[in-house]
Amino acid sequence: MKHLIIYAHPNPESLNGHLKQTLAEHLWNSGQEVIIRDIQGQRMGKVTNDVEQEQEFISWADHITFIYPIWWTGMPAIMKGYIDRVFSYGFAYRYDKGVQKGLFTGKQTTVINTHGKSQAEYEEIGMHKALSLTSDKGIFTYCGLEINQHFFFDKADRPAPESIENWAREITSNY
Repeated sequence: MKHLIIYAHPNPESLNGHLKQTLAEHLWNSGQEVIIRDIQGQRMGKVTNDVEQEQEFISWADHITFIYPIWWTGMPAIMKGYIDRVFSYGFAYRYDKGVQKGLFTGKQTTVINTHGKSQAEYEEIGMHKALSLTSDKGIFTYCGLEINQHFFFDKADRPAPESIENWAREITSNY
């Protein structure tokens, strides 16, 4: 049998690395064909040139605005991938004696999200709170960014022209 292992962890000595290696050796020893794809871009403080350039842009900025739709109750994979690669340990955050420290202090951020559901539907199921918790607290403030504003624009799959005008006015009055 042919097995493909897709692996994503920056530290080859991690538990995930151990499990990957254990599985691969088991499969090889049982005569299986194995290909391992390590899709992690960084290695313990070493980043690729494209990531280094993105980090330079972030270092330069005083205010960072993230604009993305909500897909499948979260940010698009390409945005999550950007954060995973660029907001790396030692650049965006670190641990001092076991205590997490965000390294983007002094920088502000605004988040602009669009989604197809109505505000009422999202509020009823707690989605706005969940999104704010996972992105605002779990990523942005974790890295030291100060949340200036988080916009959620609903029914964005078929917005009325007046909604678009209102959203543009809300956004621009924020800066």
